[in-house]
Amino acid sequence: MTLANKVTSIRLILAPVFFLIYLLHRFLPSVFAVASNYGGEEVLLTGAVWTVPVLWILYIGSEITDMLDGIIARKRGEISDFGKLYDPFADTLTQLTYFFCFVIDGILPPVLFLAVLYREFSVLFVRNQMLAKGVALGARMIGKIKTVTYIMAGALALMASSVLRLGLSGSFYRSLTLAAVAVFIVSVIIAIVSFFEYVSIYRKTPKSKT
Repeated sequence: MTLANKVTSIRLILAPVFFLIYLLHRFLPSVFAVASNYGGEEVLLTGAVWTVPVLWILYIGSEITDMLDGIIARKRGEISDFGKLYDPFADTLTQLTYFFCFVIDGILPPVLFLAVLYREFSVLFVRNQMLAKGVALGARMIGKIKTVTYIMAGALALMASSVLRLGLSGSFYRSLTLAAVAVFIVSVIIAIVSFFEYVSIYRKTPKSKT
């Protein structure tokens, strides 16, 4: 377990924490409500308010580790077959966790999430088949572009969720939701295209003789 892979592992910890924090106020609204003072009168705010900064810290922190692990791996010469598979695995688990949360809140459409879920598990299967040929298939350029659009869609969806949790829903919330869905649609299209690129690479790769 190299330093780069340890940094990657942080995402595997942050993802379930994000999930729990995102949904916690639904189950314990009164426990996590926040008392605030408005005009000399104390008002009990929704239990979702405090989650906004926490969720953003977790989201941004996770994306920072995604950048750092690659930088560390290249700088320290820690690029390995394990890392080539471990990094996209951590990315996929994290992104699916985010998207599932946003689907629960009705921000992202379930059908698009299902398309992403099928795509990611299909790529995982292709990677396993590549391993049978003696090749560790890492992320391709189009896959990295897909990841960037995933991040953008996730950030927009989290903005929409934040607005909703702060009680500011309205036209701004609807605009953010539409923007998140639009970017998500683009990311799904790129994801599907990238899947067929992985399939093409698999078909062109001869089986290792070792």
